[in-house]
Amino acid sequence: MDLFAILHDLIFDYTLRTVALGTATLGAVSGALGAYAVLRKQSLLGDAMSHAALPGIVIAFLLTRSKAPLVLMIGAIIAGWLGTLLIMSIVNTTRIKYDSALGFVLSVFFGLGLVGLTFVQRLPDARQAGLDTFLFGQAAALLQRDLVAMAGLGGLAILVMALFWKEFKLLSFDPGFAASAGFPVRFLDIVLTTLLVIAIVIGLQAVGVVLMSAMVVAPAAAARQWTDRLSGMVVLSALFGAISGVTGAVISSLTPRLSTGPTVVLCISVLVAVSLTLAPNRGLVWNALRRRRNRRHRIPRTRHCRAHQGEGRCHRRWVRRRHGGKVPGPVRSGHFRDPGRALGPFRDLPVFERSHRRDQADRLYPVSYTHLRAHETVLDLVC
Repeated sequence: MDLFAILHDLIFDYTLRTVALGTATLGAVSGALGAYAVLRKQSLLGDAMSHAALPGIVIAFLLTRSKAPLVLMIGAIIAGWLGTLLIMSIVNTTRIKYDSALGFVLSVFFGLGLVGLTFVQRLPDARQAGLDTFLFGQAAALLQRDLVAMAGLGGLAILVMALFWKEFKLLSFDPGFAASAGFPVRFLDIVLTTLLVIAIVIGLQAVGVVLMSAMVVAPAAAARQWTDRLSGMVVLSALFGAISGVTGAVISSLTPRLSTGPTVVLCISVLVAVSLTLAPNRGLVWNALRRRRNRRHRIPRTRHCRAHQGEGRCHRRWVRRRHGGKVPGPVRSGHFRDPGRALGPFRDLPVFERSHRRDQADRLYPVSYTHLRAHETVLDLVC
């Protein structure tokens, strides 16, 4: 199938258009808010939230007997929010570490969700069919009402993030300074966590509980390799998430019996691999080229000077300004303001001096001495 046919199906095919828009929405929202989770070193919190949301879905269905997307999402949001607050309470009030509390809450809530799903499946009610799709996701079953609920909650989360942009930035990089400046750090932490819960919940039906954490961490991890600015990271993370969502939906539509959720996760994994390899300044290829260039201009290491103790031979290079700042040329220690002070502990030893003009120093020692000015020279002392 050519590119024109794919674009035609994306626009006019109802199923493909709905699935692509749904996965792009969850990728953009989870990518943008996942940047904060990665910067705050809370990447695994997304995994705990997604697993903790499962019992909320079951309880919401038992209470309302409805599978309306908004009802199930509200139940999942409440359960994920309670799980996150429980993790914070355990860490703040006990000696249990963050990772232990996260694993405990994840396991307990996910176990409750599985027990609830088993109970619901045995009910003599046909309306319970399809709840198990929240475990692994079923993006192909997305409907227009699901897309509306995802877009509404996701847009609300992005709007709140934009309103609290300055506060969230300060909370992510320096929470101690934020507290000393009078910002309500606890309240901001709860708000940011709630937005992250919303970003996770809107993607459970498409990607599933098991794989949703990848949609939070992977776009942000890929975007971090390309930029050092928070705004650029958030935009790139949202863009990478949306691209992977659309690409995964198209690939799954072209391949029979290929699940959309895992395909989307594989697409964002490819973007992460490309970013880790080819991103400037941080990519593996860039670092290898930089190390190769540095090895080519490396200066041999010198031993610690023990010449004054009679235990060996020392080699030191001194960079000093010439007296009067004239054009550099061959110099000796007598041309310095205070030769004895310049030589330091070497003044009582036999000294051989050699100087280089700046253009020669740049060629001989390009790594260490590129900062030389026109009236500075390099003096080699060999004891």
